[in-house]
Amino acid sequence: MLTSLLQSAKDASIDIALLDEATINGILLRIADSIHVHSQAIIEANSEDLAKMSPDNPLYDRLKLTDDRLAAIASDMRNVASLPSPLGRILKQSVLPNGLELTRISVPFGVIGVVYEARPNVTFDVFSLCLKAGSACVLKGGKDADATNQKVVGIIRQILTEMHINPDVITLLPATHEATAQLLHANGLVDLVIPRGSKRLIDFVRTEASVPVIETGAGVCHAYFDKDADLQKGTAIINNAKTRRVSVCNALDCMLLHEDRLSDLPAICRPLQDSNVLIYADAPSLAALQGSYPAELLRPSTDESYGTEFLSYTMAIKTVASANEAIRHIRHNGSGHSECIITDNEATASQFLRQVDAACVYHNAPTAFTDGAQFGLGAEIGISTQKLHARGPMALEEITTYKWIIKGNGQVRK
Repeated sequence: MLTSLLQSAKDASIDIALLDEATINGILLRIADSIHVHSQAIIEANSEDLAKMSPDNPLYDRLKLTDDRLAAIASDMRNVASLPSPLGRILKQSVLPNGLELTRISVPFGVIGVVYEARPNVTFDVFSLCLKAGSACVLKGGKDADATNQKVVGIIRQILTEMHINPDVITLLPATHEATAQLLHANGLVDLVIPRGSKRLIDFVRTEASVPVIETGAGVCHAYFDKDADLQKGTAIINNAKTRRVSVCNALDCMLLHEDRLSDLPAICRPLQDSNVLIYADAPSLAALQGSYPAELLRPSTDESYGTEFLSYTMAIKTVASANEAIRHIRHNGSGHSECIITDNEATASQFLRQVDAACVYHNAPTAFTDGAQFGLGAEIGISTQKLHARGPMALEEITTYKWIIKGNGQVRK
């Protein structure tokens, strides 16, 4: 049965090639409008999933859908519809001395599989981006969001059918381990697999798949508060990076503090108290915070405190003696996702931006901005932390590939 589903998705990917840009945009706009129409049904299905998960689970916030979040999802889908098509772009063009005309153009991957956990928003994002980029999508969601995913995909497929579009351009696989295994080995039927979720999920997909994989890694994000940082600006950045939304991959996990700024640490951390942020602090920062930060929210750090993606109202603090030490710490503990320096020293900032190896590196701005929509790309399919093909937010251009078109006039090769 799963093989037939994958074959149907492969066949549907050929049908997409016959759709013009106006038709694709019309589909996306129709589905965006339907999100409001069906919002109550989607939230009811989502409530069914939420009832099976503890609110203390870091995935709970990612799983939860609200009217506001559905409105934002619909807005992202409309944004994707408004963007130029990523297909058929001339990437390179030349004429060889023998007269052959070479053109490299952007084309769809074909079938893109996505393995993800309790993130029903991914269902909408992946579909809109894949359709706009000319690919069919095969979704393998987690059991935690299965009721929500089934409802969402059912609505999308119904609208596609009403618009006389092959509904197999979106396929939801059963929420089973067997379905994951078959997707990861669907050579010839699936062109690319993208995992979205925990480090454990990503490592499993990378290790097990025989289908090509683009890795969207875990986000262990740092902010280095330099000796030349502006206190007011830096305090706002730290608070926003940590507390805006703790369950997402761009949330702050560790602040690296220059030892010359230890006296400012109580002021830097004061806004974090309002969100009850638990801090694991090394010895110097622990001493600086004792008596000014709630004792029940302050604990000594261990080796495990660093290099951890908390996905909760928790962060670590480590004191460093220089920007070089901060960069070394990030090199050892970072995940290649998003890193930040807070400083008014341009030379230090330039060094940090050059030497830190991550998909997104910030100067005087929070890592919270690592997001396809924030980058003006519309929605995103994930944040790639690898270096082959795509890096950072993977939006429309990043989920296309290319081919060469060669035109001749009877030339033969000697």
